[in-house]
Amino acid sequence: MPIFDRGTAIKKLLLLLLLVALGSTYYYFVYKPAHTLPLESAYVLPASVPVVDTPAEVRIVVGSVKSGERVEIIRRTHNWAHIQTSDGLTGWVENVDLLDSQTYEGGQKLLHDLLDIPVQAEGHTGGVVNLRLEPSRDAAQLAQLSENLKVQVFGRTLVDRPTPDGQPSAAKVRDAWYLIRANARAGWVLGRFVSLDIPEKLSPYAQGTNLVAWVVLKTVDDEGQPVPEYLTADREGTQEADFSHIRVFTWWVKDHKYVTAYVESQLNGYFPIRVAVVDDVPYFRLRLMDEQGQKYQKVYGLFDTITRAVGTVPGWESDAMPAAPEHHHPHRSGRGRG
Repeated sequence: MPIFDRGTAIKKLLLLLLLVALGSTYYYFVYKPAHTLPLESAYVLPASVPVVDTPAEVRIVVGSVKSGERVEIIRRTHNWAHIQTSDGLTGWVENVDLLDSQTYEGGQKLLHDLLDIPVQAEGHTGGVVNLRLEPSRDAAQLAQLSENLKVQVFGRTLVDRPTPDGQPSAAKVRDAWYLIRANARAGWVLGRFVSLDIPEKLSPYAQGTNLVAWVVLKTVDDEGQPVPEYLTADREGTQEADFSHIRVFTWWVKDHKYVTAYVESQLNGYFPIRVAVVDDVPYFRLRLMDEQGQKYQKVYGLFDTITRAVGTVPGWESDAMPAAPEHHHPHRSGRGRG
C-alpha cells in the first residue's frame, strides 16, 4: 500500500500553480496584446458634435469632433458611444451622430467614381438636406448638408415614392434625386432641395426654358479674358428623361455675347453628357434611348463655330468614336444668333 508523501504533493501543487501563473503571464503580456481585436471605427456625421465626460444627465463638455473625423469606439451603450479621437481625446457622443465605417467607405467610393464624370450643373441647397448613400429616403445617411451650400450635379434618377402604411395605394408619385458633390462628400439628395445656379451670361437664354445642364466645350479669348462656350440641355414635356433638347452657345467676340450655334429637340437623353477634345476639336456625346428602349450614344463635334453630328455608338459605356461620319444637316446645325 503506497505511503502518502505530503511533501511531494505540496511540491506538485506548487509546480502546477507556477505553470498556471506563467501561462497567465504569457497570455496577458505576450499573446493578448498581439491578438487584441481592433477597436470599431466610426466617422462623425453632423458638422460639429460635443464630446462629454459621461452619458449621465449631468455631464460636462470636454471637447468636440467635426464632420468626417474618424474616431475609435471603446464601448457602446444603447444610445451612447465611448470614443477616442486621433489626438487622444476620450469621451462620450450619441450613437446617432456617428457613421459606421462601411457606410463611410460607400460614400468615399461614390466620391471617387465622380472623378471620371464631368459636372452637369451647379447649384445650392434650398434648406438643410440629408445626403444619402443611395437615392432612397430609407438609405443610409452620409451627411446633413447645410442650407445654401454650393453643390455640383452629376446625375439624376426617378424613384417611386413609398406609400405610407395603412393608406390605400393611389397613383404612383415619383421623386427626382440628384447625384451631387458638396465639398469632400458625394451622395444622393432629393432634387427639389437643390436650386440650379445658371451662369450669369447664360441666364438671358434660359428664360422660359427648363435648363437642367450646361457643360463647357471650349474657351475663347475676348480681350484677354477666357470665355466658355457651352452645350446646354433642357427638359421639356417629360420627366422620365434627364433632357429632351440641347443648344450650343458660341461666343461672338465682336458683340461680346453668346449666339446659338446649334439646336436639337425631341431627344430622350440621360446624364452624364461627356466632352472630349481630339486634335483641338471638342466632341460631346449624348446618352440617348430610342423608342424600343435601346441605348446608344450620339457624338457631335464643334468645328470652329459649326456643330455637326458625326455618328452614333451602340450602348452607353463605350468611349469609341463613330466608325463613319454622318452627313451634315444644314437645317439642324450652323451658326445663328440667339
